[in-house]
Amino acid sequence: MLHFLVKAITPSVTRRLLSTTAIEQGKKAAAYRAVDDVVHSSLSVIGIGSGSTIRYAVDRIKDRQDLAHVTYIPTSFQSRMLIQEANLKLGNLEQHPAIDVTIDGADEVDSQLNCIKGGGACHLQEKIIASASKRFIIIADDRKKSDTLGENWTKGVPIEVLPMAFSVILLHFKTYFPSATPKLRMASEKAGPVVTDNGNFIIDVHFGPISSPSDLENKLIRIPGVIEVGLFCNLTDSAYFGSSDGSIHVENRG
Repeated sequence: MLHFLVKAITPSVTRRLLSTTAIEQGKKAAAYRAVDDVVHSSLSVIGIGSGSTIRYAVDRIKDRQDLAHVTYIPTSFQSRMLIQEANLKLGNLEQHPAIDVTIDGADEVDSQLNCIKGGGACHLQEKIIASASKRFIIIADDRKKSDTLGENWTKGVPIEVLPMAFSVILLHFKTYFPSATPKLRMASEKAGPVVTDNGNFIIDVHFGPISSPSDLENKLIRIPGVIEVGLFCNLTDSAYFGSSDGSIHVENRG
């Protein structure tokens, strides 16, 4: 019986493992190439983003002896841990408000290098760090690239909100964005909603394809109780997309 079960599940498990491995190869390729291209010994302060691709960037950085003097600014608890585990020099915005370059991941990137970010509920600090950076670099596997935001990423735009205002904000969406589908993000490992590093809630709102992300961002941020919106418009300087075969596609703004 055991032999039969193993034989029955092996093909599907194998396909999933191969798919996961291919995706990780794309992430790693993009991260390594970006670090090699934009991280130089002349830099003093580097921002470290959040998400599953960033750990490859940190792995590449920690092997560079010429970067031992650099201070690294985290965008989340996760990236703070990555910096510390790699024995890199940890800093903060209070001491280093001007950042040379930040490397971060994304949930989706459109043809103009606008991004949806916040799948990891870190987009408030990520946007602050990005805005403080001379250069903002996105790394991702090639699944994250699309012509228009909302085409491939169907989980919605993450919006960080003040906890006491979430029900009012949900009502605002029903009134002013009737075709949208807002949903309070719930935690998978605890009862109740996801709580961000800043003590706030996340509402994910699916709008479908977003033809004008900048206009939408401006409308959303004006809703009372909204802290930050997971639309990153006109911030990205370059995006590195890695494929499963190790090839890299680089897009630059302007």
